[in-house]
Amino acid sequence: MKIGLIGLGIMGKPMAKNMLKAGCDLTVSDLNKAAVEEVVAAGAKTTSNKEIGETCDVVMTMLPNSPHVKSVMLTPETGVVNYMKAGQVFIDMSSINPVASKEIAAALAEKGVEMLDAPVSGGEPKAIDGTLSFMVGGKQEIFDRYQPLLETMSASVVRCGEVGAGNTTKLANQIIVACNIQAIAEAFTLAQKAGVDPELVFQAIKGGLAGSTVMNAKGPMMMEGNDKPGFKIDLHIKDLNNALDCAHTVGAPVPMTAEVQEILQWLHNNGCGQNDHSAIAKYYEHLTGIKIGR
Repeated sequence: MKIGLIGLGIMGKPMAKNMLKAGCDLTVSDLNKAAVEEVVAAGAKTTSNKEIGETCDVVMTMLPNSPHVKSVMLTPETGVVNYMKAGQVFIDMSSINPVASKEIAAALAEKGVEMLDAPVSGGEPKAIDGTLSFMVGGKQEIFDRYQPLLETMSASVVRCGEVGAGNTTKLANQIIVACNIQAIAEAFTLAQKAGVDPELVFQAIKGGLAGSTVMNAKGPMMMEGNDKPGFKIDLHIKDLNNALDCAHTVGAPVPMTAEVQEILQWLHNNGCGQNDHSAIAKYYEHLTGIKIGR
């Protein structure tokens, strides 16, 4: 099976390396030539998007947002869909608006090409160690056929429904993560303002109901002042914009999402867009003058 991957960013590059470790026949493409060279050095081949569409059994994308995926796949005359044929499969691992996923799937269906939307959760650390969580939308038989491929990069692969369900699930995931990070920053700020060490609060509550994977990952980063991105604020803004758009379309109330989005947007406007999303703590530092745990 020949696999083509378009997109070697903070997530796509380590995901490509894990497919190579699993013995996949992988061809890659990206505008960042240094990233391409690094993955080729690990065993991949490289060519144009056009040739990926013409020659690969499976075309995969790992791109920032809906417009990027639509541009790569659907641009008249040059989009990859123009070069694909019946029997091929497209797997989009990007986190995009589910409406866009359905639009791309409809265009592919006209060519007899099946699609899975398969966004991931876990950020760069889990992309590197191959323990991402995939949320997948698409036909059951297509999911069953390509689940082993997704498992080369993950610890969890779950089909959530038809095309679009994967990205809808990812939006739900991103709402929960963002609200959780905000709650942690707010709670640790409260503790420190009240004279209690946030580190001791963390140790005391992490094993109880308030404990979470998010708190275990992001709480220590807040207390260390570590803003190195596993997942950037600007990317979370993108995901929450998609969540808000989807919510408005289907009539779902999302007031907490809107509040966190305003905090993330403030951070973006104040030079923190490339920080890890745990830098939500900086918003509270701005309001209180407190650096959590320091």
